[in-house]
Amino acid sequence: MAVTLPFRDINVHSSPSHYAFSSPSSPSSPTLVVDRPSGDLRLHDGKLLGSKRVSSIAGILGMIKLRLDKYIIVITKAQPMGRIKGHMIYKVITTEFLPLRERPLHDPDEDTYLSLLKNLLKTGPLYFSYAFDVTNSFQRQAQSDPSVPLWKRADDRFFWNRFIQTDLIDFRAGNASGYGIRHSIGQQPDVDPYILPVMFGMMEIKNTSIKGTPLTFILITRRSRHRAGTRYFSRGIDENGNVSNFNETEQVVILNDHASGGLGGFAGNGSYQNGAVTGQAGKEVQVMAYVQTRGSVPVYWAEVNTLQYVPKLQIRGVESAVHAAKLHFSEQIRLYGDNWLVNLVNQKGREMRVKEAYEQMVNILVSSPSEKTESDSITNEKFHTVETSREKQAFDRLHYVYFDFHNETKGLQWHRAKLLMQQLEGPVLKHGYFRGVDMPGDAYGRMEVRQIQSAVVRTNCMDCLDRTNVVQSMLGRYILSRMLIDAGVLKEGENAEDDVAFEPVFRNVWADNADVVSKSYSGTGALKTDFTRTGQRTKAGMLQDISNSCTRYVQNNFGDGPRQDAFDLFLGAYLPSNSGVGSGLLFLDRRPLFIQSIPYILAASIFFVLVGSFTRRDPTATVWPLRLIMILCFSLAAACLNFIWAHGTLYVNWPKLNTPPWATEGYQDALIQVKSNPVIGPLVGRHERGKSDARLGYLEEGKKRIE
Repeated sequence: MAVTLPFRDINVHSSPSHYAFSSPSSPSSPTLVVDRPSGDLRLHDGKLLGSKRVSSIAGILGMIKLRLDKYIIVITKAQPMGRIKGHMIYKVITTEFLPLRERPLHDPDEDTYLSLLKNLLKTGPLYFSYAFDVTNSFQRQAQSDPSVPLWKRADDRFFWNRFIQTDLIDFRAGNASGYGIRHSIGQQPDVDPYILPVMFGMMEIKNTSIKGTPLTFILITRRSRHRAGTRYFSRGIDENGNVSNFNETEQVVILNDHASGGLGGFAGNGSYQNGAVTGQAGKEVQVMAYVQTRGSVPVYWAEVNTLQYVPKLQIRGVESAVHAAKLHFSEQIRLYGDNWLVNLVNQKGREMRVKEAYEQMVNILVSSPSEKTESDSITNEKFHTVETSREKQAFDRLHYVYFDFHNETKGLQWHRAKLLMQQLEGPVLKHGYFRGVDMPGDAYGRMEVRQIQSAVVRTNCMDCLDRTNVVQSMLGRYILSRMLIDAGVLKEGENAEDDVAFEPVFRNVWADNADVVSKSYSGTGALKTDFTRTGQRTKAGMLQDISNSCTRYVQNNFGDGPRQDAFDLFLGAYLPSNSGVGSGLLFLDRRPLFIQSIPYILAASIFFVLVGSFTRRDPTATVWPLRLIMILCFSLAAACLNFIWAHGTLYVNWPKLNTPPWATEGYQDALIQVKSNPVIGPLVGRHERGKSDARLGYLEEGKKRIE
């Protein structure tokens, strides 16, 4: 039985009544037809008359219904990024939205929806392959059925376009819809090649060598689509057990793989040809892979933006999150085995509350927990571990390790982070990594599994970014040397970093990974990447960190609201409604006019002060009127700045679609405080444009959709 894989080439034909998608390399396959404007799907055998060819595309990303119209999102340009076992991996470069209405309707909300989605797709690192499952680790691929269509094998967590592929997947399952009426039409397996799973994250493929041995070094980070969002608008865990900023990072080494110049591991007859195009005579193609994860602390907590550099921290009672944490760790244990929970948040200051909440949660989940604390001359809590003290129960496969990263590495003592590696060395060696070899001639491209990874290290700090990146790259370096020693490339006692040519490759790939993960969540590149790239802290790196920190402040307060809206829209966390078409009020700024005017008054006052300060004056002109105006403008600017700083919650650019409850509470509290002011209050009440709680409009307009 041939493997069903996505079409590599699709032609789009358009007419006033439909869009038609067909593969020129598979002329016997049915044409996928999307009727306009209803969006009904059907398959058509043979050539469809009355349509003109529009373009060739790399794939169908999906279909999404907005307020006024439904759109087909197609990939118009994809960049090859390299081959994995001969299979080409592509990055999405450009996309196009095909409206179902022949004459698209417009209103402000519809245009904003489209702008949000286009910006997300333009900046989001999306990857796909026609023959390789980019959403699954090598170990999960080895355990899956390769005869199943590629999209069915995809890991639901990392199948990023799963929501917008719902129409095609429902049609494949035999559930058709027409004018709002669903009816069964039977299974449609011919739709499988049109469904292309896409991954959001990072992927770099390097053909390099260590100690003269050629190999392929790969780093893949997959970002979960569940509870995806931005830094301060997505924290902690939700009621379904999904945590914010969850990423799976897989480091892969492939030996004896020489398929890069072949047919991409995919023959024209639709089958894999391992023995024919991969490997070298007498040598097995070996794949060695190690998986790590990161994710937010699994309790209910949030940070509320107030324009202060450090937001307000809110943590709900740990007991309220126990059920959600059980769901989260049950899935993690099922997928990865034992979980080594490495916590890097500070043990003092505001972060201490997050650390204590995490430890309380682990103590609740683990039966008969036994705690052990180790101190040194630098900190009284260098390590803090929590283990079970009796026969293991379900959650006793959780092993908590706290490392005081901040204090141990203070003063640029980054080498002291290796103390954590000494703590983890035993478990890492015990639970191993995945190792498999190709089965020559196997029609499905399967591997013979020689070893599996039976545990995972789950690392977190507050953001799961900068400190986490340092620790994960350190662990990646250690396991890489272990892999190469086991494969005979290195001798016992040697390290991969001893190869001066490979060392920059390793460092830069991990630093690139840190930047991609950080930019997706915080809006900027990662901090401390100079250490990852060079092995030491530099002044240039510290200056870059200052620049990134300032950019994060601006982005997190004024730019992340629309980014969060884009994530919610693309992933189906918010469903637009067609009610109130033309009202155009969803994205309208509904704050009182007085509140809106303060930044403009501030800008105008500063402008007049600058003009008065640098404009040349006639020597005979009277000076005091100008100085009086400058003093008044300066005082007005100071008053405006003080008002904005004191009521920062009113000036944060919050998400408009799924506004967090704590954001709404903070906004309302700040507005009530302003209204209670005897001087400003009457101005706010008199010029208010509609109700201030209009930001809660998403409660009626949108709803959660769980796939």
